[in-house]
Amino acid sequence: MLSEIVNRRSIRAYLPQPVSRKAIETVLQAGALAPSAKNRQPWRFTVALAKKKAEALAAMAQGLEEERRRPLLPESARHLGGAVQTLAIMKQAPVVIFVTNPLGQDPRQTLNTDERVSELCNAQSLGACLENMTLQATALGLGSLWICNTYFAYDALREWIGGPGALAAAMALGYAAGNPPPRPRKPLEELAEWRE
Repeated sequence: MLSEIVNRRSIRAYLPQPVSRKAIETVLQAGALAPSAKNRQPWRFTVALAKKKAEALAAMAQGLEEERRRPLLPESARHLGGAVQTLAIMKQAPVVIFVTNPLGQDPRQTLNTDERVSELCNAQSLGACLENMTLQATALGLGSLWICNTYFAYDALREWIGGPGALAAAMALGYAAGNPPPRPRKPLEELAEWRE
């Protein structure tokens, strides 16, 4: 598993080669096996392929345009261009997986303390799920991109996905067009404090 951790990259360019259903299911199963707080397993997967992927990305494009005109996230407007770039990446990938938290709240909702703790626990569980998915994709020779800036098109994507809960993230999946170099990491000496 260490080799998958070392070799995993955030892939932003994909080949048009399709991904087998079995490979996609293997990636989903890896996500479903992640640990979760109180074993709540706060994830559901919507796999978008071909025409349905085009529909989802059209909804996202519409949501990004709406955000540009009437921002729900005015303090994050400087990041909207990154979301537009992410949409272009998603269009290249043969597979886009939307991950929703069926237990989640609308991110604009005010939460009481218990709800906030639950959301934090679910967010950590979802992070483990998505990390498992990226590592499994790497093990299968696939590239992936863990996408969080779908929040700019939150309402449009939630409407397209349907069902209960909150949109947590998306993942682009496919065969990488190239192998980007690793990004710099902080040395462990800066990250760890030892207390004995």
